[in-house]
Amino acid sequence: QVDLVETGGGLVLAGGSLRLSCAASRRTFSSRAMGWFRQAPGKEREKEREIVASVDWSGAVTYYADSVKGRFTISRDNAKNTMYLQMNSLKPEDTAVYYCAASSYDYPYSERSTYQYWGQGTQVTVSS
Repeated sequence: QVDLVETGGGLVLAGGSLRLSCAASRRTFSSRAMGWFRQAPGKEREKEREIVASVDWSGAVTYYADSVKGRFTISRDNAKNTMYLQMNSLKPEDTAVYYCAASSYDYPYSERSTYQYWGQGTQVTVSS
């Protein structure tokens, strides 16, 4: 079992920045790829969560959804069992609940089904 806790969400104006953090409970964090997903308003089903970004166990390999490339940066600190998502140039369409997830693999796949453990989510609201 890997417990994940997201922090850093909030309300921000369009063009602003936020940094999300995801703290993991176990050392096995360092052997797993990690990802950030989001679920937009009106999309109630878990399968409607979309990948935002993912990072491999070492932090060297990353994946970004096209919608966030150049604006968001994913990183991790294995010594602190923590993953981050730096979000810049935020847009109203980035409004969503953001979830941290731990993969069953060490490679950062984009498919939701490859992620085994999930946090409770943190709300990000971007106003225009």
